[in-house]
Amino acid sequence: MSIDSENFTIDLRRLRLLREVERRGTVAATAAALHLTPSAVSQQLAGLARDLDVPLLERHGRGVRLTGQARVLLGHADTVAAQLERARADLAAFGEGLVGEVRVGSLASAIAAVVGPALRNLRSERPGLRILVREREPVSAIDGLDTGDLDVAVSVDHRGAPARDDARYDRVDLLTDVLDALLPADHPLAAQPELDLADLAREEWVAAASDDACAQIIIGACATAGFSPDVRHHTQEYDSLAALVAAGAGVALVPRLAHPLRPPGLVVVPLTGTPPARSIYAATRAGRRTDAPTAAVVEELRRVACARPDASCTPPTGMATSR
Repeated sequence: MSIDSENFTIDLRRLRLLREVERRGTVAATAAALHLTPSAVSQQLAGLARDLDVPLLERHGRGVRLTGQARVLLGHADTVAAQLERARADLAAFGEGLVGEVRVGSLASAIAAVVGPALRNLRSERPGLRILVREREPVSAIDGLDTGDLDVAVSVDHRGAPARDDARYDRVDLLTDVLDALLPADHPLAAQPELDLADLAREEWVAAASDDACAQIIIGACATAGFSPDVRHHTQEYDSLAALVAAGAGVALVPRLAHPLRPPGLVVVPLTGTPPARSIYAATRAGRRTDAPTAAVVEELRRVACARPDASCTPPTGMATSR
């Protein structure tokens, strides 16, 4: 190997030996200081010179002195040593979850409720931890875990979603997001304090497309109530859905995380019994939570969720009810 080789590298142990020779003036003094034999020191330095294909030492009286090339090399030694110490510190910090990069995919309403507050806390408490947030629908979020594009998916249970005991993933429950009825303010049922879902069986509906996770929950709840909703209008955005409901185009079910809804002329009415709800959770690939930065993000998501009244997680021991 030579300095022109694309495989150019330096044995750092030998570089430290060269530094000691510069300090002590002789190979013998260097050997004594490092508890080595003079022969071992000479062999190591000869190997470094051979690796770099440049002379490093020259005779000077009874001792040796460094060549010009050796002094150029040692001009970089302190920088290399300092960078190695920074690397050592960063690796230790990574092991404590203080540095690193974590990619989080989440449905939009969970970004507002959990991911955003968790990110704020982590930016304050772990400034060296870089978190990249991407809005993802539930199916896309799980796919992102499978392909390695995401480290954490904040998703909801839906048809085709992984089972709770799916060995491919580690799961932490976060929130139970209850769905309420959304009616135009002039609807005959708008003054009711609560509604049975079956009361809306004959209504026209506004909902997301049938392959949407929330739409699947609504369809399943309606089926349990004994009817199939007559969905006349489809939209993915809750503000758009609310605008259609306010215009009298139909009724809807809306998760509480979607509140507040901006259009006027709406009434939100709770459902009786056990209302339908979205189970929101954080998932990682199985074993990924041994990665300290990922574990730190998941734990902060759990802490934020557990402080909310709609939490479905168990607060850590000694955790305050709010941050």
